[in-house]
Amino acid sequence: MADLSVNICGVDFKNPVIPASGVFGYGREYEELFPLSALGGIATKGTTITKRNGNPAPRIAETPSGMLNSVGLQNPGIDKFISEELPNLMTKDTVILANIAGSTAEECVEIAKKLDETDVHMIELNISCPNVKQGGMAFGATCEGAASVTRQVRKATKKPLIVKLSPNVTSISDIAKSVEAEGADAVSLINTLLGMRIDINTRRPVLRNNMGGMSGPAVFPVAVRMVWQTANAVKIPVIGMGGIATGEDAVEMMMAGASAVQVGAAIFTDPFAPVKIIDGINQYLDSHNIASVKDIIGTVEPW
Repeated sequence: MADLSVNICGVDFKNPVIPASGVFGYGREYEELFPLSALGGIATKGTTITKRNGNPAPRIAETPSGMLNSVGLQNPGIDKFISEELPNLMTKDTVILANIAGSTAEECVEIAKKLDETDVHMIELNISCPNVKQGGMAFGATCEGAASVTRQVRKATKKPLIVKLSPNVTSISDIAKSVEAEGADAVSLINTLLGMRIDINTRRPVLRNNMGGMSGPAVFPVAVRMVWQTANAVKIPVIGMGGIATGEDAVEMMMAGASAVQVGAAIFTDPFAPVKIIDGINQYLDSHNIASVKDIIGTVEPW
């Protein structure tokens, strides 16, 4: 068996596979299927300052080779997460990435300060959320917005800080460079692409929120391209996601420059997807006589 371990921002992962934020809850349901210790890490459901019930249904819809979602960050709030969910997660012998979101930079800072006092391993800052003080434009839509919120959160915590980037921008590598300059220890990408479908019989959007985030295999080539561009633009580690469904997909994403991968939509169709992807990576490495998964990171040779 090959060495699947990776190190990101000084944190050791036993393998590079992490269920993405929002698809795995806090792991309790999946623990009935396999030990959470088999995973490289877990990115928790996006946590806000206070409890959110999420958007009204319908808020998930299937699309060709993917899905749309507009769940709306349903979560119990940071205090309940710290008191009720985090203690259990920290016993699972895997890296815990606490995903945080806020409608203002001040909220993000407050959440980060609370997490800084816990044993959570890393913080993943979601900058795809609407900034209510800037008319609803996402923090990550501009270099200035992304840099500003990263700078403020960086000052609030000593934890390794991963900034999760939105693909709904003109140049994701410029956004990545702006957060790197303000102290991000790593970036993760891509978050979902903004999409919409319409029921032609009712003439209404299939989602109650009209638009939603598109994920799944259909976005994979876009994600690979953006990960490759970003990995060549920054010196900090890149965590790749977007449509990964197989071990081969994960290998491809790592060859593009990702040091680890997150798995999202694939878990909805197969709850065992993360462990199958871990096995698939190992099979690829063994079949190609590659001793360590670290040896494939960023090895693509462009024409």
